[in-house]
Amino acid sequence: MTKNTMRFDHLVLWVADPVAAAAFYETAVGLEPMRVAEFAEGKVAFPSIRVNEETILDLAPHSFAPRMTMLPGSVESAGHPVNHVCLSLPGDDFDALRARLEEHGVPVSGIDTGLSGARGDATRSFYFRDPDGNVFEARHYED
Repeated sequence: MTKNTMRFDHLVLWVADPVAAAAFYETAVGLEPMRVAEFAEGKVAFPSIRVNEETILDLAPHSFAPRMTMLPGSVESAGHPVNHVCLSLPGDDFDALRARLEEHGVPVSGIDTGLSGARGDATRSFYFRDPDGNVFEARHYED
């Protein structure tokens, strides 16, 4: 991949409690939290979680909405989750994520096959919600 190739950098999720959300993503999903202590100390506006070396999810508290003034109507977006976020994982990690979610009591959907995505048709996928109602799809493409 070249430096000039467009990439997905981050997505902002509205959450009720960013510290609790970061803990969920760390323990149940297995993602690395970032800037949680700084957020708790009031040094940054929100924490994030790292998906991979190029992509993060920002965990914006609903109280952050008044600062969303970059476009008309941005303030009103608080509390409106996106349809879903899809995470692509290798086979072993896919299985480990599903098991970890079930261990944490997170309801998961059945396994779907052949759903189309960025890399073609996925071998298998399932869906789950975070504590704020944001929907995630986990998928595995044949290696």
